[in-house]
Amino acid sequence: MRILVRTLTSIVLLSMAAWAMPLGTNTRTVIPSGIQQIISVDYRALRGSDTAMALKAQVLPENLKQFEEALKGVGVNPEKDVDQLTLASYRTPKQGTRVVGIAQGVFPLKAFYKKTALKKIKPAKYRTALIYPMAGGMEMTFLDENTLLFGDRLALQDGLDTRDGYSTGLDSNPQIADMLSSVDSGPVWSVLDQQGTQNMLRSALGDAAKLADYETVKKRLLGSRYSMNFSNGVNFDLDVVTADSVTAATLSSLLKAGVMYKKMNASPIEKVAMDSLTVDSDNSNLELHFKTDDKKFQTLLHSELFAAVSR
Repeated sequence: MRILVRTLTSIVLLSMAAWAMPLGTNTRTVIPSGIQQIISVDYRALRGSDTAMALKAQVLPENLKQFEEALKGVGVNPEKDVDQLTLASYRTPKQGTRVVGIAQGVFPLKAFYKKTALKKIKPAKYRTALIYPMAGGMEMTFLDENTLLFGDRLALQDGLDTRDGYSTGLDSNPQIADMLSSVDSGPVWSVLDQQGTQNMLRSALGDAAKLADYETVKKRLLGSRYSMNFSNGVNFDLDVVTADSVTAATLSSLLKAGVMYKKMNASPIEKVAMDSLTVDSDNSNLELHFKTDDKKFQTLLHSELFAAVSR
């Protein structure tokens, strides 16, 4: 049974398990409407949990590593200066998926401008925005003194176009906005669209996704949202929003069957994971809950099982 770890790591690797808070106004205004997924990282809460830091060190995706290094290159220390980081992946009509990022914090603006001047870095102008190059092909612009927008040039322009009213934004996507309102006040949250949810569950189910039942119900998946916190052990809650109670109950049965089957031949660490997992349905929502203490989670985190499915 790799369902639990596949579920956790599929989401983590899509987004990174994040410690987050509600989106600020400036953040919302630059997120395009074609959302695939939104996730936020509360760096302040991250620093306060050894378990959270261990998870971050093991599964931090490459684009976040690159961003942290790029920030250092322009005089911003992500470990000290960044309070919240939000990543939004969104679909474009003809050019696939792009990612735009928003960082909030108390930035050393004098040091930033001094460093760019010494390096003779001249910003490009896009309407009223001044765009600065960063390492790794990324670029950035300050939305205000406490908020910066980053990404590649096209993603940056998409964000600015959205803010300036040239294209539709997050609030014009009712499906995502409705899910967002259910989780964005929590300590950890993310939302995922219909296609992303189908891919995530397919990965979580593994071979079970080949069953006819899953092929029947997957088109009735509407989206998903998750929350995770480390304030009292590790708590992970995933809700998959479906079209009706029958779909939710069918998915719940598929997951439960997979857990029961694998438990018969599970390793000790797999049994720890399965004993900490509950799967149920409530009306049209599939609900997955995982709760354990820090010690058990770190054992799972450093196990061969976790390493195998997090590559």
